[in-house]
Amino acid sequence: MKSVWIIDDDKSIRWVLEKSLARADIAYRSFASADDALRTLVDELPQVVVSDIRMPGSSGLDFLESLHKRYPQIPVIIMTAYSDLESAVSAFQGGAFEYLPKPFDINHAVELIGRALEQSKRKSGEQEPEEVAADILGHAPAMQEVFRAIGRLSQSHATVLINGESGTGKELVARALHRHSLRADKTFVAINTAAIPKDLLESELFGHERGAFTGAATTRRGRFEQAEGGTLFLDEIGDMPSELQTRLLRVLSDGNYYRVGGHQPIKANVRIITATHQDLEERVKQGLFREDLFHRLNVIRLRLPPLRERREDIPLLATYFLQKSARELAVEQKQLSAETVQHLTAQSFPGNVRQLENLCHWLTVMTPSKVVEIADLPPEWREESAAAGTVSGDWSTALAQHAAMALQRGDERIMDKLTQQFESTLILQALQHTHGRRIEAATLLGLGRNTLTRKIQELGLDDQE
Repeated sequence: MKSVWIIDDDKSIRWVLEKSLARADIAYRSFASADDALRTLVDELPQVVVSDIRMPGSSGLDFLESLHKRYPQIPVIIMTAYSDLESAVSAFQGGAFEYLPKPFDINHAVELIGRALEQSKRKSGEQEPEEVAADILGHAPAMQEVFRAIGRLSQSHATVLINGESGTGKELVARALHRHSLRADKTFVAINTAAIPKDLLESELFGHERGAFTGAATTRRGRFEQAEGGTLFLDEIGDMPSELQTRLLRVLSDGNYYRVGGHQPIKANVRIITATHQDLEERVKQGLFREDLFHRLNVIRLRLPPLRERREDIPLLATYFLQKSARELAVEQKQLSAETVQHLTAQSFPGNVRQLENLCHWLTVMTPSKVVEIADLPPEWREESAAAGTVSGDWSTALAQHAAMALQRGDERIMDKLTQQFESTLILQALQHTHGRRIEAATLLGLGRNTLTRKIQELGLDDQE
């Protein structure tokens, strides 16, 4: 009888899955290694496979590859405690039905197995897994969604728009999308549209003919031509000048473009990936970005979470960056003490992953001892720790720092956002103090009851109240 095969060298994982499948009345068979399961394939076939990715002997990916060469219709769910991009993409490219990072919710796992059973005849694509550097790491659920998206897009030519604050790793994701795409053997070309003067950007993108303008002594190939057959990554697309937006839209619409000063159309064969830290919908409303171009670019959207939304990844990332810096400088790797890890995990990191990487490089160069204590951090980091642990009487200084960070990031509508946060904080604190009695809270805040009720509704505080 066909059943669900569980392959994991961890006895406790096998036990939990066995008990859960038994309660769900799902037949199962367990294996402590992929090699045992491969030998059993000679006499028996599973309906669904749930396999760990890293085990002694053959790995889960080895088993996945062997199984899908002969039986591509059998769904395989890959489990791993190593939450990195390489594992996720390799699993999907090898034909995995789904990727399940440990620790997992057992009810979710059983539900996933149930879906795999329903689609057990679904055929997955076959592609050799690639070996890549673990430059995008994360245990956080939001990063796991990014990994899954990269894996699912590995067989697609779709245009992708990456949203994320500065320093979240948008170019890394763009490179990963290219590296795991059908265009991986072609060129990846990146250009920051905000870093190039407006007068030069058109020539950078589309190239120019000799004599097209003063100083154009030779014909020059633009980024579109350089990326022929590959991927063109346009960073900070929200800052592209309006006339360039029109030209880009024309390329996306009819697939042709002209060099500056040229008369012969050139066929564009590139995959476009764009990125921005800005709210493009808001820029469209403000008339700063073409709506038709936005819809052309917004085919698939990936949101990269800021580091403050994935604090559980800070220890993992810090270890990786300390290893990287030690390797580059050929010195002994630094280690963070438990107190330092706890302290860094509590920080806001307005510069996101890039700021953490820079800090780890500084620590590798400047820290005298192998173990990094809080006292070894740069002064501004130690001061932030002190401020975080006490209530400062001068709250306006904290507000000024918050505003400065927002301005440095290029945030928009800062006044509205901070005003909403200010009002929300005051109202919730007053309601907590009065145990939810609105009339008393309104009196303490100097507001009318109707005004307080209206603000609670406008700020969406009903649930939090």
